[in-house]
Amino acid sequence: MGQACLPRNGALILLGLTAALTAPQVARAQDPPASTPAEAAVTAGMEAGESDADTPARQFVKWNEYEGPISTLRFGGGFLYDYAAYNQDAASNQQLDFNNGSKLRDFRFLLKGKFLKSTERDITWSAGIMWDEANEEWVMRQSGVMIGLPKLSSSVFIGRTKEGFSMNKVMVGYHGWTHERAPVSDAMIPILADGIKWLGYLPDIGLNWSLGWYGDSYSSEQGFSTYEHQQVARISWLPIRADLAHTLLHLGVSLRDGKPEDGQLRLRARPESFQAPYVVDTGVFDTDRTFTSGLEAYWRSGSLLLGTELFFQDVDSPTTGDPTFNGYEAFVAWNVTGETRPYKAAGAYFSAVSPARPVGQGGPGAWELVLRYSDVDLDAGTLRGGRFRRITPMVNWHMTDAVRLEFAYGYGKLDRFDLTGTTRFFTMRIALAL
Repeated sequence: MGQACLPRNGALILLGLTAALTAPQVARAQDPPASTPAEAAVTAGMEAGESDADTPARQFVKWNEYEGPISTLRFGGGFLYDYAAYNQDAASNQQLDFNNGSKLRDFRFLLKGKFLKSTERDITWSAGIMWDEANEEWVMRQSGVMIGLPKLSSSVFIGRTKEGFSMNKVMVGYHGWTHERAPVSDAMIPILADGIKWLGYLPDIGLNWSLGWYGDSYSSEQGFSTYEHQQVARISWLPIRADLAHTLLHLGVSLRDGKPEDGQLRLRARPESFQAPYVVDTGVFDTDRTFTSGLEAYWRSGSLLLGTELFFQDVDSPTTGDPTFNGYEAFVAWNVTGETRPYKAAGAYFSAVSPARPVGQGGPGAWELVLRYSDVDLDAGTLRGGRFRRITPMVNWHMTDAVRLEFAYGYGKLDRFDLTGTTRFFTMRIALAL
């Protein structure tokens, strides 16, 4: 698809789909929502697919759900479409080329279910299928089986999944507070891996853990596979959780040890805009092992959410001076209309904002104001991958649980090629999820 816009009549199709998802649901319009905002802020239990398998707070349609003799089945999907415009100064023009336009960001299907005859252990499954715009092909995403271990207050997932490093990486991309994850996260942490992961939660003390072991036997040809094998651990704690539906403090640490594929690695990231080029890029270099650590802290009080994550990566690469890379992000998000962003205690991540009064049911939807600052530095040792910083104010309009519009401005500064260039970003996105 490249830089092409939607196919012929695509805009009309998109408009019609948006209208259908925001229109009043006549058959259920008088029913109360599945949960109030306060109740939706506390969710428990894990299913295969983890955050990707979460069911929306309100369910007005049942045509996508089925219960058979062996397993239940729920069909879901997602669609992201972006428009971006850039304004570069003279130095930025010398560094990289940015092209205005619109582009498909993401299109995926998700199937999930629960085996009905699974004794005392819940056994759930998921299968994700996504259109890879960059390579123009369909690929398997988060897919596998989750086996409950109730006596150990935990579950085991086997299959293709997110590694479990960093809350923002564990969360569904559709549910984040900004268009894209922080560049440092994309540079250091692959989005998926094949292997086994043990997850658990002890509600009495607010402790959550995730331990994963991964290899590339089945994914070596996939774009996300840059490591032969890796081990990942994430532990988080809720020191403030007495009123979990309203106020919480989340603290976490992640550790990752990995052996890059073929003894080579390349770290690079875009500037929080999918259509933009890679602004930081180390190029390919030799390395036998990397060790990555991360810290995360989030505080939520009702409609206000603050958070930060820090990343450090030590690289065993004598030929490049054993570099250490770093980066971080910090943000504040406020739901002007009063909604509380849900937190999944079993999994330790935030979910999508659910509007108290959706558009199509006489309400304004949920309006969320966000301000984020991110910083990634890939200049270390003999490598000069560049340093990029960006500040982003934006507005999210959650029209319904299924439809979200995003409007963002960004001011970015890139130190690379012995130049310091600045770029202004103007981006919009429509997100549809079922």
